[in-house]
Amino acid sequence: MKIIVLAALVAIVASQGYPKPQYPKPQYPKPQYPTPAYPAPAYPAPAYKAPAYPSPAYPSPSYKTPEYAPMPYNFNWAVKDDPSYNDYAHQETADDKGYVTGSYRTLLPDGRTQIVDYKADDYTGYVADVKYEGEAKEYKPAYKPAGYPSPAYPSPSYPSPSYSAPKYPSPAYPSPAYPAPKYPTKY
Repeated sequence: MKIIVLAALVAIVASQGYPKPQYPKPQYPKPQYPTPAYPAPAYPAPAYKAPAYPSPAYPSPSYKTPEYAPMPYNFNWAVKDDPSYNDYAHQETADDKGYVTGSYRTLLPDGRTQIVDYKADDYTGYVADVKYEGEAKEYKPAYKPAGYPSPAYPSPSYPSPSYSAPKYPSPAYPSPAYPAPKYPTKY
């Protein structure tokens, strides 16, 4: 009985809670620092001369990178594939003095053909002249299947199911013992 009374008193005291103590905010004086009473240090000039470093004494490399004369060449290639709308080409020629000339062309999505004629050498660098042929049209991408032949593999030996209503054999397990559900036709 004493334990029950003691537990009840503890519960009553714990439920009342303690008030939060109200402490005043401390008031500290603003710190004031005195000015130092010693003079600023005066450093004498260094008694030694600044070091003079000699330039590096290693020799220049004994090998020399060979300089090859420019090799003349000529190439060209072109692609024209109507089903995929690819139409482009490139042609370039170089002589033995490093002078390169060439041109390339490509079919743009708006129906025009862009033609770039260029020259390049060590003196003038790369200089291009860009021209366009044809009239620009509004670009409307349209898918057209490529005109490739159908595959040459044989048809399968098994029957192919219809995609609208597949016809499979009826299942081998028995029908359930419970009745089929009845759904309302109108809500």
